[in-house]
Amino acid sequence: MSDLTAPGFPEEEVRRRARAGAAAAFPPPGEYGRVLFGAGDGAEQGGGPRPYGGRDPLDALRITPPVLMPQRLARLIDLGREPGHRDVDLTTALGGFTSALPVYVSALGSTRAAGGDLGLALSRQAGALGLPMVIGENVVPVNGYGRQGEAADRALLGRLRAYAEELPDGRGGVAVQQSTEDADAEVWNLVYSDPAALPLLASGRLAFELKLGQGAKPGLGGMTVLDAEAAARVGDRYGLDDVFGDGRVLRSSTPGTFTAEILRQQIRLMRNNFPRARVWVKLHPGRDVAEAARVAAEAGADAVTVDGAEGGTGWAPEAFPAQVGLPLAECLRRIAAAGPPPCLLVSGRMWEGGRAVKSLALGARAVGLGRAALLATAEDPQAGLIRFAECLALELRMLISALGKYTPEALDRDDVWSPDFPGIPAAG
Repeated sequence: MSDLTAPGFPEEEVRRRARAGAAAAFPPPGEYGRVLFGAGDGAEQGGGPRPYGGRDPLDALRITPPVLMPQRLARLIDLGREPGHRDVDLTTALGGFTSALPVYVSALGSTRAAGGDLGLALSRQAGALGLPMVIGENVVPVNGYGRQGEAADRALLGRLRAYAEELPDGRGGVAVQQSTEDADAEVWNLVYSDPAALPLLASGRLAFELKLGQGAKPGLGGMTVLDAEAAARVGDRYGLDDVFGDGRVLRSSTPGTFTAEILRQQIRLMRNNFPRARVWVKLHPGRDVAEAARVAAEAGADAVTVDGAEGGTGWAPEAFPAQVGLPLAECLRRIAAAGPPPCLLVSGRMWEGGRAVKSLALGARAVGLGRAALLATAEDPQAGLIRFAECLALELRMLISALGKYTPEALDRDDVWSPDFPGIPAAG
């Protein structure tokens, strides 16, 4: 046999595909529901290439305090003393809600990794912190709503109640996400008519989020791995692919079809059918993300959420998190150039204050904690997310104060600089 090796060519990946066939496009099926995907650097996703060809462009930005700080002088005059980082007010209005921080908890979906006791613990802590929380797609079709004997710990209603029981007056709120398969289950109708949601509705702290996509798999719908028996029960409603060869089946839903006019009409229907709920729209990091954000905002969305390609924890072919979709920094650049929506929420590997401040400076109103929120809660189901938020809040206050500013809304593009990312101007 000829020597077919070549320096730098992913020979073992080719051989793995020759052995496994279509299953090689995915992570091992046994990891479904137990492992969080997306947000990796390629090496974490099975050896593929690093996204964007190297370092995350948002991480490459520098935060650039000025020497002369007129806003600090104004704060000094207001306080009658020199201001410090404790004087930064992090309270933020986002999506019709009031949050204790410029932070929300990103969509939590239906998998075991985000469900059960962990999902309830996260909901309780997010509520206690007064952080808005998104309940993600596919919870009702997979785990049920929480009535008639359905397991409350994994169902949507269980998370809703756990959050609301801890929520302080005037803070936080829940956004219930709906995808195409959620629409078939009439998730929004279930929530809107439920007495358990009435306190949130009455206080203006319930939103419905229309999901057009997520960062981990732009252009694809929801995917789950089912055993043969479960697959047989849903074969008339979803696409099924027998790719793993071990009795497990890939079940795919459609992502939905949107044009500018369809999006406008969908938002109008949401406002007409659920007049007491806020309207959020979630976009994947597509090349026309700025246009989609503009359409959603003009149609009346209270918030537009964008997942960068670093965002999302969903099951997807490994090529997607490694090679598909724009990085969050590029999404922010395009949206800023076109004119950002009044409330832009972004997510994508958020875990510390510097990355959050850079996103806020580039036009975001708040940032979403996804994987970080789950990891913090898993570390300590009683107070892990609470302590994580305390650390994040201190970092935010110190960084914003170092810029001579005292609210997140005061940040702007002059506060960041990049040596190598086109479109982000030099400071000052």
